[in-house]
Order: sequence, then C-alpha cells, then structure tokens
Amino acid sequence: MAVAKEIMGISLVQKSMFLPSAKYGLNQNKFWVLPAGVSSEKMKILNNKRVVKKTATTVAAVSEDLVKSVPPVEKAVKFKVRAIVTVRKKIKEDFQETLVNQLIKLFIETRTPKRSNEAVLMDWSKKSNVKAERVNYTTEFIVGSDFGVPGAIEVTNKHQNEFFLETITIEGFACGPVHFPCDSWVQSRKDLPGRRIFFSNQPYLPNETPAGVKALRERDLRNLRGDGEGERKLSDRIYDYDVYNDLGNPDKDYDLVRPTLGGGKFPYPRRCRTGRAPTNTDVHAESRVEKPLPIYVPRDEQFEESKLNTFLFGRLKAVLHTLFPTLVATISKNHDFKAFSDIDSLFNEGLPLNTGLHGEVLKRLPMPKIVNKIQESSQSLLKYDTPLILTKDKFAWLRDDEFARQVIAGINPVSIERLMVFPPVSKLDPEIYGPPESAIKEEHIVGYLDGMSVQQALEENKLYMVDYHDIYLPFLDRINALDDRKAYATRAIFYKTPRGTLKPIAIELSLPYTGPNCRSKRVVTPPVDATANWVWHLAKSHFCTNDAGAHQLVHHWYALTTPSCSLFMMLRTHAAVEPFILAAHRQLSAMHPIFKLLDPHMRYTLQINVLARQSLISNEGVIETCFTPGKYCMQISASAYKNFWRFDLEGLPSDLIRRGMAVADPTQPHGLRLLLEDYPYANDGLLIWEAIEKWVRIYVNRYYPDASVVQNDTELQAWYWEAKNVGHADLRNETWWPKLENTDDLIKILTILIWLSSAQHAALNFAQYPYGGYMPNRSPIMRRLIPEESDAEYENFVADPHKYFLLAMPSMLQATKYMAVVDSLSTHSPDEEYLGERSHQSIWTGDAEMVEAFYEFSAEIQKLEKEIEKRNKNPNLRNRCGAGVLPYELLAPSSEPGVTCRGVPNSVSI
Repeated sequence: MAVAKEIMGISLVQKSMFLPSAKYGLNQNKFWVLPAGVSSEKMKILNNKRVVKKTATTVAAVSEDLVKSVPPVEKAVKFKVRAIVTVRKKIKEDFQETLVNQLIKLFIETRTPKRSNEAVLMDWSKKSNVKAERVNYTTEFIVGSDFGVPGAIEVTNKHQNEFFLETITIEGFACGPVHFPCDSWVQSRKDLPGRRIFFSNQPYLPNETPAGVKALRERDLRNLRGDGEGERKLSDRIYDYDVYNDLGNPDKDYDLVRPTLGGGKFPYPRRCRTGRAPTNTDVHAESRVEKPLPIYVPRDEQFEESKLNTFLFGRLKAVLHTLFPTLVATISKNHDFKAFSDIDSLFNEGLPLNTGLHGEVLKRLPMPKIVNKIQESSQSLLKYDTPLILTKDKFAWLRDDEFARQVIAGINPVSIERLMVFPPVSKLDPEIYGPPESAIKEEHIVGYLDGMSVQQALEENKLYMVDYHDIYLPFLDRINALDDRKAYATRAIFYKTPRGTLKPIAIELSLPYTGPNCRSKRVVTPPVDATANWVWHLAKSHFCTNDAGAHQLVHHWYALTTPSCSLFMMLRTHAAVEPFILAAHRQLSAMHPIFKLLDPHMRYTLQINVLARQSLISNEGVIETCFTPGKYCMQISASAYKNFWRFDLEGLPSDLIRRGMAVADPTQPHGLRLLLEDYPYANDGLLIWEAIEKWVRIYVNRYYPDASVVQNDTELQAWYWEAKNVGHADLRNETWWPKLENTDDLIKILTILIWLSSAQHAALNFAQYPYGGYMPNRSPIMRRLIPEESDAEYENFVADPHKYFLLAMPSMLQATKYMAVVDSLSTHSPDEEYLGERSHQSIWTGDAEMVEAFYEFSAEIQKLEKEIEKRNKNPNLRNRCGAGVLPYELLAPSSEPGVTCRGVPNSVSI
C-alpha cells in the first residue's frame, strides 16, 4: 500500500451540491480532513490525467518551493471522494441515549494548510436504530486535484453525548484508500472543548513529519499531557504521574492508614494521576473513591463494553460468593472447614446457604430483584467451577513430585534458582536478623542425592532452591501479631533426579531471631513416619503460602524476577510497566512507528491497575484480606522493588542466566543451554521471546537504519527518559538502566516491554484459579505454626492431625473470597486480543512492508503453538506429560474465553 509522506495544501473548497441537505442538522459534529501531501510514489491525479513523477528525495511540505517543484498543473479541478466512518454502538443503550443518537450529525472538513469542504454523514437517523455493534456511515466531499493525500482529521462533537469512533476510510484518491484507525471516544464539546485530532495510519518519525500536520502532532501530545493541575474528570484523556498515596483511608479509621509508596521511605513506580483532593486527616494522602464509583483513568483506557460486562459478571459472582459465606459464618459460628469434603462441596454442591436467611441476604444486596432473578435462572453462580488441578488427579497435591513440578510449571515458575553456594546465606544484617547461614546442613540432604556428596551435586548442577527468607523475615514479627495469621520465612531445596524431574529434599522454616540461644530456624525433610508426614505437609503449605504472596505481590503486580524473591508478579507485570505506558501516551505521537508497535501491548493495563488500587491492593482489599502478610503486603512489595527490581535483567534470557537456570551457549537454540532441560516455562518462553525479538528487530531496523536516527528521535528519547526519570524516579540514578543510543538498545528495551506485557504476564496470571482454586494445593494464608514437641498445641496436633491441618488452612470466608477473586483474574474476556493478533489487522499501519512482516510474525506464533502442543504429548517430558500431570499450556498463545489455563493476550488486561 503506497501512501504519500508529505502534505500539499489547497484552499478551502466551498460547500457544494454534493453536501447532504440541511435536514441532517449541519451544526452538531464536525470532521476536518487535513492533507498529508504529494505522494512520493507515482500518483495519478483524477480528472486531470497528469502524473507526478516519483522523486528520489522527500520534499518539504506546504511551501512555495514545494508548489514550484511540482510539475505545473494546468488548473486544479475538483472531484468527489467518499469517507466511510465506522462507529461502534453500545451493546446496551437506555431510552434517552437512543433518542440522542437519532439527533447526532457528523461533519467532515479540512483546515490549514489545505482544507476540504464540510461534509455530513448520511443516514445517521435511519441507522440509529440498527442493532449491530458496528455501523458504517458514508459521506462525500469535494477536494481539488492538487489536494494530496489526507494526513489528519479533526473532529468536533457538538452534541451532549460521546460516541466511539472506530475507523475512517477515505476513498477516491489515486493512491488508494486512506485509513484512519481511530479507536477512541469523541467527547462532547461541553466536556472536552476543542477539536479531536486523528492521524492516518502512515507512520512518521518526528523529523519526517509533513509540515502540514507537524503542528497538529505537537498539539495532540500537549493535550494528552495536560497541565498537571486539578482533578481529572472521567471524560478526560490526560496521562500524568503520581505516587501510590490512595491505598489507605485515614479519614475512616486510624488502622486503615497506609504509607505512601513512591518518593519517600518506600520506593515504588508511579501510577496514573487522578488529582483528587487530600484526605481530611492527612494532606499527603489522596481521598478514596470506594466501589462501585469509578476511579479516573484516561477515557480511551477504560474497558470496552464486552470486557466490562465480563468483569462485572465476575464481580457479581464474587459478591455472591463472599456475602453468603459471611452470613453463614456469622450466624452459625462455623468459620472453619471441618473436613476435606467441605472443600469439595464448594465444587460439587455449592455454598451451604441457609434458606431461611435467603430473603434477608437478597435485601442487603444493592439490586435484590436482579440478583434474585440471576439466582433463580442460574444456580451455577452459587457453585465454584472445579479447579483444573483436581480434574486429572484429585490427590496430586499430596505428592512431592507434583509439589516440585509446580515450581517450574505452575503458577509461579520464575522464583527457582540453581543452588551455587551451600549452605545458603542470607544478605540481611546479622546484627538484627541473626547468623546469615542457613540451618540446612549436609546431613539433612545427603541421603537424597543418589550417593553424591553435596559438593558433587553442586558441581553437576543437581541442586535448586526457592528462597523467600530475606523477603519475609523482616516482616514476620508484625505479620504474626495479626489476627488469624502465622508465617515463617521459608526456603526449599530441590534435587534434580536422573529422570529430569525435581524432588523436594528440605524445607527451612525461619522465625525472628531473639538471641544466641533461640531456636529460630527449623529444617523439615521428607517424612519417615506418620507424624513426620503431617509435619512435612504443613511445611510444604507454609512454603506455598510464601510463594503465593510473593507471586502476587512481586512477580505479578511488579513484573520482575529475582533470585530468592517471587513477591514480584503484580510488581513485574502491572506496576513496573505502567510508567512506560504513561510516557508513551505523553511523548510518542500516534503517528510514531514505535507507538504503533507498542499500542496493542498497552491495552486495558491502566484500567486494570486502577481497579487493583481500588479493590485488591488497598486497605482491607483482597490482597490484605486473603494473603498472610495482611496490611504489610504492599510494604513487602515496595521492599522487593527497592532491593531486587532491575529493568535490564527483565528479559527472559537474562533472567534465566541470572538465576543460574541457563548458561550462554551460542551453539544452542536461543543462544542458551538450560541446566534443567525439562523446564516448561523456560522451554516455551524462549520460543515466544525469540519470535518477539525477531519481529521487533525487523520493525526497528525499518525505521532506524543507524544509531544517529535513534539518538535524534526527540519523541523516542523523551519517552524513555520520562519513563525512567519520572515513572521510576526512585531508581532513576541506578547504573543498570539500559542506554538508548542505538538500534540494539531500542530492540532490547522494546522486546522486554512486549515480553512482560504479554507472555510473562500470561505465565504468571492465568493459572491462579486452575491451581490455586483448591486451597490444600496452594493456600494463600496460614493460621497456625507447626507445633514443636514442647508446645501446648502439639498434643492436639498428634491426636487429630487432619483437624489441625484444616485449622491451619484459611477459614471458609477467606477461602471463598480468595477463590472468587482468582477465578475472575484467571478469566479471558471475549474481546481478548492474543499475541500475533491486532485490531484492524491489515490497516494498523500504512507501511505495507510492516503489515507483511506482522503477518509473518503471526504465522510464527501459530507455528510455535503447534510445537507446544507436540511437547505436551511427549512422554519423555515428564514435567508436562504423564498420568495425572497437567500439560503446560500457559504459553500456548491462543485461548477461548473463560478460565482455560492457556492463552497469551497482547497486554496486561486482567
């Protein structure tokens, strides 16, 4: 597809006979079309039969010299072109909105340096009753034969309601159709004074921007940055930064005070600014917006309607699953599971409701009639889906091999590291936290090493570790002082068997150091008798609880991996990516080729992060309620960010090498040799990493032939500088930040961001309910320590270990609330876009060569998905294939809607 790169002007064409009649209401909403210039390809001028010859160099736009450089045209003639405008209609409209839609009229015109006439969309009133999700409107307007190719459109909405403008395609120019992918809400002038600007899909670096749209490009970015003042309205499109100072609610209760994250004692990435007023009791804390009221996010970042419906359905499900157990627990005083069959009944029979209380329950809900109707028509809302871990082998969670397998192929496969020093050594201050050496000694594990010494096992890369000691220990005193919470700081040692699987051989449980004679460290090894068997199960559960908290608070919310710390899941794929998204919208024009590359990988992330601040990571939110660290969860997350997060090591190959799971080897595929050969997350992840890197390299080399172009790209440099120095201000002076001086630097930075937003997030997110929905397999909270023989509880433990184990698990309320939330978090919505897919697949860019390269990338993604399917059927790969073993599909790119335990969306969208 050849599209011109420069703008050539034309004076305003008068309104003509081609405009629709006044009955369409000519003063409601307007479009202005701005020309993008004379094509650098051969362009036949309609109605004039003259040809502008292809030139070797680009000509400056809209100048007298440009006009003189073009072969003389006898006389500019007028001709008619057609615009097809696609508007996405709301799925659900109330009566008032329907009436409004019948009145809306749209206009098209152009302005400086050359303008077309105004034009009105046809058949708006007639099509306002069309029930389809997308509706196409057409209009015709007049341009001159020397107009050039449209480069920008300005839109004014003079009506009282917003509408969603999806695309505009202009037909009739000799270069072929000109596409404008808009995908944006156009606000009424009363909400957003001024004109909205949309650019054609032709990419331009800043210094190549046609002069006719250069000023519009700069103005559009200024509008998106705002002035940093005032409270944001829900209709705004302003991207700005702030610290996390809205997680607490000091006006409500002193116990709900939470520290500010970012800019002070607790370093943290920045979040999107809302500008709300401070609380009455703390001027540094931003006032809360409680559910169901929405928190500001730029309008185009909000969920589309199908996504919103999915999310709201999940929230309703969570309300039913949370409110009912609350009443049952309160009235019956039965907070605990009495038997494993009580847990099973959540999947087989549903929640044990007291029918006599049914009416009272519904009365307390906001919309009882709707809830009653849902309950009558869909009893499944009261019953949990069976987690995938139970479908292959109901007792898999009891096996040590499954416990170890999930470390490399479960919810959190990014914490394991190769053990390089024995015994493990803490990096915490020994004056405060006691001797740094682990209590695990050679005599604890040598019997599990197939006749090798520990040193031999180290040298042969046979020993691996997951270590949460340093992350949890500084917080244990405070955590264990909370009601119904008990925790250790854990580390687990695994041995690589000759069959390529792992087996756990020791778990260390640490409590705060109180002096030279204290017994703060305990080592538990695989059992040799009945009592030891229950102690071992409790030790594994405490380790899994550490892992669950680390996974959620660090890997998921932050998006980073570090040896010995998995508290990075939310940190790695949500919080740490947000500043790069804010900076992209503020500094990269929609015309910029790098913005076009990143755009699908930023979809919905700001909205889901806002919802997390409101419901998940805030005071008394799901994270505090359902995870062992309670009110200290986000402080642990901040500690992990300060001490472990490094953007330069976020790429998969660098991370694997850092954790000792691989070594560089140019003779191997991907340039790495995995030391744990059957490591499903790494094996599949490297396929995706390589495909992304190859696609990014082709794309970057298209626009940046040498380092000077990278260095002189003002928008690109401003984007990276701002993301680092403002978005990650607390770490801006770290020496490990990658430079942005050449194409290799840019390829690395972009590949990391796309990897984190797509595959890394998928690997860490969509197994939460399939594995974690069954409490005994992966409890997010523990309520009892493991009793020693000298403890008062030891006798009760020995007398009824089954009961003690269930008492140590979450209560019914804690369990059902957690299950409802991770069920929603593990769900794909129907409008999900997966890796290798794009909205407007063939027209997202006007660069035909890059469209073709993207189709090749899509084909590569489909090819690697088939390879993953083959691996899951290979009986030699015992960590993903075998009796009762779940296949590893978390990095299989495609998925159906729902909880599938597979699928790689383009972005962090849940």
